[in-house]
Amino acid sequence: MKQLLLLLLLPCFTLGQDYTTKENIHYYTKSTDSYMDQQCVLDVYYPTNIKNAPTVVWFHGGGITGGDKEIPAALKGKGLVIIGVKYRLSPKVKAPAYIEDAAAAIAWTFKHVAAYNGDTNRIFISGHSAGAYLGAMVTLNKEYLARYQIDANRIAGLISMSAQAITHFTIRQEQGIKDIQPTIDKYAPLFHVRADAPPVLLITGDREMEMLGRYEENAYWARMMKLAGHKQTTLYELQGFGHNMTAPAFPLLLKFIAEKR
Repeated sequence: MKQLLLLLLLPCFTLGQDYTTKENIHYYTKSTDSYMDQQCVLDVYYPTNIKNAPTVVWFHGGGITGGDKEIPAALKGKGLVIIGVKYRLSPKVKAPAYIEDAAAAIAWTFKHVAAYNGDTNRIFISGHSAGAYLGAMVTLNKEYLARYQIDANRIAGLISMSAQAITHFTIRQEQGIKDIQPTIDKYAPLFHVRADAPPVLLITGDREMEMLGRYEENAYWARMMKLAGHKQTTLYELQGFGHNMTAPAFPLLLKFIAEKR
């Protein structure tokens, strides 16, 4: 585990680029109802004058009950394609619908990102809180992307910001389980630890300021990955920051991507 008090922003990957955004692209080829049609869309922010840029698929937080797609400002102008994903929410849908949405959005990215100057060999999955949980589930449980004939190991890396490693509390609520009763089942990233997973960067806030043992879950996740034989899992605890710790986490994301060039 690595503890950080403060990180300076890293230099941009490249300078002098132009960017544009295409909004509200449907990532399912066919929707089954008006709610799916409304929610299952994404935005693509991309450089217009370079090719083969690294891509970050970003899933917003909000407990799987709220929030909206976003292009994080801290990632703009850094030579990246950024895909902000909107997905269905509980209680209108229940697990695994929103995990399936995350998989569909990632599959869309593999199929289409080259048209937006993205490199299909450098697709990184990231998000905060509930969004990080969704990205982790699709990255670690290979079944979700296999439905699209995509090997999850094609993902260049997972950057998880304060994800639940156990079964998400919203899913436990859907099952009638209390927040403080931990469960590890098929809806837990911990259930799917494996040696051959893509590189993993785990970031949490200060253990004394985080939500519901969130640091401890991630520390256990990192440990289990190591014991499973995974050699590229790194954990950071951002001291002095609570659950909303994305500002100091984004420089770690940029560094992680730069090192995977």
